[in-house]
Amino acid sequence: MPLPVLSVVRMPEKFISDDKRVITRPFLPGDEDRVKRIIERLLKVPEEAVHSLLAQVLVDFATRHKDIGDVFEEQFRQVADCLDGGPEISRERRMLIGSYFTMEYSIESAALFNPSIVPHPDQTGLPEDWTRFVMSLRATGEGHVSSIVFRTGVIDAGGEITFDPMSRYVERARKVKDRTYAKETFFLKLIEMAGYNDAAQTVLDRLGEEFTFSELVKAIYDSAEGQSESTEFQEAADNMRWLARSNYQLTFPPDCTTSEVVIFPTSENESRGIEDARFVRLVEDGGEVMYYGTYTAYNGFRVLPQLLQTPDFREFRITTLNGRYVQNKGLALFPRKFDGWYVIIGRIDGENLYLMKSTNIRFWNEAELLQQPKFPWEFVQIGNCGSPLETPAGWLMLTHGVGPMRRYCIGVTLLDLEDPSRVIGQLREPLIMPNAEEREGYVPNVVYSCGALIHNDQLIIPYAMSDSATTFARVSVPELLEHLTS
Repeated sequence: MPLPVLSVVRMPEKFISDDKRVITRPFLPGDEDRVKRIIERLLKVPEEAVHSLLAQVLVDFATRHKDIGDVFEEQFRQVADCLDGGPEISRERRMLIGSYFTMEYSIESAALFNPSIVPHPDQTGLPEDWTRFVMSLRATGEGHVSSIVFRTGVIDAGGEITFDPMSRYVERARKVKDRTYAKETFFLKLIEMAGYNDAAQTVLDRLGEEFTFSELVKAIYDSAEGQSESTEFQEAADNMRWLARSNYQLTFPPDCTTSEVVIFPTSENESRGIEDARFVRLVEDGGEVMYYGTYTAYNGFRVLPQLLQTPDFREFRITTLNGRYVQNKGLALFPRKFDGWYVIIGRIDGENLYLMKSTNIRFWNEAELLQQPKFPWEFVQIGNCGSPLETPAGWLMLTHGVGPMRRYCIGVTLLDLEDPSRVIGQLREPLIMPNAEEREGYVPNVVYSCGALIHNDQLIIPYAMSDSATTFARVSVPELLEHLTS
């Protein structure tokens, strides 16, 4: 007897982009000579006029940002080297100068899509069978530059979603100026990127097992004696500085709400965007919980998988992912280890899904083919839609498949609970395919997710509609498993 049609409940919640959510960014309208000319004009403004000009700027912008005065001071410091000495400058004039080298950027003016959802670190104070969650989204603004933003809320016992009020402010992170690096990991990455040579070793020899960016810069300076003109040394120094800048830490003020957090491109690797973060709540062997996000850094020329980790969505550490199989978009970690091994799903060749494992979460050199396109709706390529979810019957892995007219649909595969390299079930038809209301947008005919969660036997799936906005669907897990195992 055939099974009844699998019921997918599309929920009413929708997120669309909001062009009022803005951050401040540096604004440099030309080369150093032009910056100097602007500063010279501002230095000639009488002090009383400085006061009135700054007052008007604050009237126009102080309510749009927290601590806008501190932002202006920071931007002044960024151009202060262009000053040619002279008398001390008042704080008001410094702030005014800084305002001329600051701009607003609307982080989600173009789109808000590709969501991922995980249980919130704090579940206190909730009724039984409720879950508090954190949802990440890809926000895209002017120039198609993407960043990561967050929303929080609760799912009640019946599966209904309520979102927390969203702050009118957006907080850009403070980059920790002198983070610590592990020499062994740094050394391995240098080898992998063909950046290691004898000159690099002379620098490493001056460093301890752990070192800061300042110590690295000093070691490069101290090692330059007698070989500063050497091409080999210059290449080694450039590679080491590049690698260090690509691994960094971000921090947000403790009073910052999660909806105010935005992770905006910081390093050269991600200068053109941070794309499609897949978050997972990972439990280590000893029970320690850490949240990881795998994402794609894009610099306008190439993509580079990166790893983000946070215990609380306030402090973030960003590192490069390494290894011969870190080659493509869409890596998704399993939420626990298997006999000491981290396991990750990825699409190495741009077409098929692979399962990779490693004892070091940052290095991936072992992979095996897991799944190939099988059905017409996924004949072009398949990929994952976030981290697999554990059930007694196996791991639920949401997938995306690309079919005719480049239509993206969401499917489901079931992996063996103890041996996730074994596929034990797969839906023949998509779980979600773009309907008439979802197919129009920036990229038509696409539904896509970067991660779901299970709540009270319900699979809660946030998903993007044609790379423009975000909505939700709900599916019964027992019903879904029946279809996957029959």
